[in-house]
Amino acid sequence: MEACGLIVEYNPFHYGHQYHLKQAREKTDADCIVAVMSGNFLQRGEPAIMDKYNRAKAAILGGADLVVELPYVYAVQHSDYFAKGAIDMLYHSGVSAVCFGSEAGIIDSFSDAYQHQKEHQNQYESFVKKYLNKGHAYPDAATKAYQHIFGISDILDVSRPNNILGLSYVRAIKDAHYPIKPITIKRIENNYHDTAITGNIASATSIRKEVLNNPTASKAAAEAMPETTSDILQSYKHASGYWHDWELYFSFLKYRVQTMTLAELQQIEGIVEGLEHRIVRTAMEASSFQGWMTALKTKRYTWTRLQRIFVHILTNTRKEDNILGTQTGYIRVLAMNKTGQAYLNQQKKKADLPFITKINQIKHPFLEIEERAAKAYYSILPGKKQRDFFLQEIKSPIIIK
Repeated sequence: MEACGLIVEYNPFHYGHQYHLKQAREKTDADCIVAVMSGNFLQRGEPAIMDKYNRAKAAILGGADLVVELPYVYAVQHSDYFAKGAIDMLYHSGVSAVCFGSEAGIIDSFSDAYQHQKEHQNQYESFVKKYLNKGHAYPDAATKAYQHIFGISDILDVSRPNNILGLSYVRAIKDAHYPIKPITIKRIENNYHDTAITGNIASATSIRKEVLNNPTASKAAAEAMPETTSDILQSYKHASGYWHDWELYFSFLKYRVQTMTLAELQQIEGIVEGLEHRIVRTAMEASSFQGWMTALKTKRYTWTRLQRIFVHILTNTRKEDNILGTQTGYIRVLAMNKTGQAYLNQQKKKADLPFITKINQIKHPFLEIEERAAKAYYSILPGKKQRDFFLQEIKSPIIIK
């Protein structure tokens, strides 16, 4: 069986994702679609609207065959680390192609951009350093450096979020010399950060906003998702009592910050340059997560970067924990259908990493962090519900017949 890999968050799964799935299967003639999906916390430093198991279930019902988890240490990172972790997981899962959505929609643009950047690597790194010293955040510094050398539209517009991720995917494949074919499809009808639903192809951002603001009767959100996703969202809310967003964690996050010493805060992943002082100072007057973020945000410390730091505070992820040079020693399966099961049985015989289904199946430092992340994610639920939802971590994966 030949497999095509997708790198996803599905927060939540919608018709745009379904289009991507269908196009990936058609363009690669794949027998199996393998999605590597972020867990309960996402790349931009946000709690997912519902947990990874329900998002994985929605993915299978929406057309994926096998969903595996991107470890937390890669999932809550900037684009290069996020891409490296995801591509590594897909390589060890045995895929022969990776298909991603982009604003460019032409794979040669990404290959050419990668090649040009490699040829001018020293100059590129020099400009990145220059912009960082001027106070720009890393993603902005990297974009400005690239544009300074190559121009805004000569090869690839790296100011667009999915183009940035796509270039990171191509770089991860080529730098590792993986025998994986990168393929891209053009995003249609909406942009990544669009906040309004204008049709049945809408951004996940706009769908979340609509669902959270109008939880009982959002016709627009329902029309932008498969019925299976809508049903899963409603069932999750009924069972847990919540859809997750940052405001629900605000009190606990503030408590964490105000009871930690400055030395303890300094050890949290992502905190540098005395940022711990600013976080403690602004915590005193913060009355909401939104207000706290507004008080903290600067040109160097972007909203996304600060959210990732807050996730790390919430999960007590320290610099010493975030061992990105460590080999991922497993592939964790979240959900599958019959095709995914058949592919999994095939790959188990030749994969160089074990496929696991439970958090306690093997010992690995990444899994210790996953356990903390799961407990933090479910911490807003009442006691028995916390326990019930966390138990999925030690159960078998979701199987859709």
